[in-house]
Amino acid sequence: MVNVHAGGGIAMMRAAHEAAHETAARRGTAPPLVIAVTVLTSMNEAALRETGIVIELQDQVLRLAELAKEAGLDGVVASPRETHAIRARCGTRFTIVTPGIRGGTAAATKDDQERTMTPAEAIGAGASYLVVGRPIIAAVDPRQAAEAIANT
Repeated sequence: MVNVHAGGGIAMMRAAHEAAHETAARRGTAPPLVIAVTVLTSMNEAALRETGIVIELQDQVLRLAELAKEAGLDGVVASPRETHAIRARCGTRFTIVTPGIRGGTAAATKDDQERTMTPAEAIGAGASYLVVGRPIIAAVDPRQAAEAIANT
């Protein structure tokens, strides 16, 4: 799996898709999934406005997801809060990678993440892949933390 930033525009995303497929063909391997980051899970409406984006956060995520799909990418990285809307707009075959997953004892701790869900909520919303970082790597017992999150 390789990711680019959807904010780079459709031409850049198409180039990334083509490069991944051409390289895989030369090597005789399957191409990686090429996905685009939409709006970081650490951002909220105010943070988005600070960057000059004045439309609703979910509208921006959907706009970027549609551009990624139009560019031929396999999917996007987006918060679990927007997963259901992306799934409805881009279809069941579109890959959605969701960071901001919290659960177990980490459910109450968002760190800098603004838009989070538990694993069960994210899967229920249509996530393809879940990304869990700090709740596991910063835990005193990472294995126990991973098991607790998986059971949430």
